[in-house]
Amino acid sequence: MFTRLLPPRWRKLAFTSHVTTSVGWLGAVAAYLALAVVGLSSQDGQLASAAYRAMEVIGWAVIVPSAFASLLTGLVQSLGTEWGLLRHYWIVAKLALTVAATGVLLMHVPTVSRMARIAVAATLATGDFRLMRVQLLVHAVGGLLVLLTATALSVYKPWGRIGSARARTSREISAT
Repeated sequence: MFTRLLPPRWRKLAFTSHVTTSVGWLGAVAAYLALAVVGLSSQDGQLASAAYRAMEVIGWAVIVPSAFASLLTGLVQSLGTEWGLLRHYWIVAKLALTVAATGVLLMHVPTVSRMARIAVAATLATGDFRLMRVQLLVHAVGGLLVLLTATALSVYKPWGRIGSARARTSREISAT
């Protein structure tokens, strides 16, 4: 069906786009995590404030667009190749992780904006807004783990095809 609409040149472009946006998302989250660590642990209030302001910029300008671009290019890639969207367990798992991560991201970024506004209004002392600062760090670690899991799924492609056990059983029954 859709596979025939993407000639090899377009499939390569889709694959390149997907890898690029996914790696960009992963790198941006790694930078975001570094800033979250600085924001939480720095004894320098101005440095902590700058870290949260930078997190807001990275969140809205890089991470959110990368998440949507990765999701879109992944859909194009799966629908435009023999892999398919619902043919392999690893693709379905990766899609679920990407959709869930994007959803959590969209719910999380307003907290980053709130922390950035607080950081602009006042120099942060080490203990100020500790719970929110820890939450930002936990979300960054969680996001990084989800993206690394999606990357591992792409490399190892575990679990096989969806329905292959049923198809094998049907063939075995009809052969007897």
